[in-house]
Amino acid sequence: MFIDRLDEFEEILEELVEELPQGLVESLDGGIIIEEDVIYHPESKNDDLLCLGAYKRDFMGSCILMYYGSFMEMFWDKPREEFKDKIRETLHHEFTHHVEYYSGEKDLEIFDKNFIKKYKEER
Repeated sequence: MFIDRLDEFEEILEELVEELPQGLVESLDGGIIIEEDVIYHPESKNDDLLCLGAYKRDFMGSCILMYYGSFMEMFWDKPREEFKDKIRETLHHEFTHHVEYYSGEKDLEIFDKNFIKKYKEER
C-alpha cells in the first residue's frame, strides 16, 4: 500500500505550471485536471502499461488530465525530486501534444503510436 501524496502532487504541479510560459498555460482553456484513478492504456496487457496523463480536446475545449492514481502506482516511494521529475516529464509531454495540435504537427503523436506498436510487438 502506498502513502497518500495528493497534497504534495498538487503542490508540485502548481510549481511546474508556474515554470511554463503563461500564454501557453492560458491557451489550455480547460485547465489541468487531477484525476485520482489509476488509468491503464487501452492496449495494456496484464495491466502493465499505465497512463500518467492525457491531452484531451472536445467541444468544451482542451485540457490536460494528470492521473494521480497512476503516478502513485508507479512512483509512490520515490523521493520528492524524483517524483517531481516524473510529473514534469508527463506535464511537458501533454503540453507538447497541445502545442503540436495548434501548429499542425504530429511528431509526438507518431512517437506515441510507435511506442505502443513496439510495446505490443514485445508482448
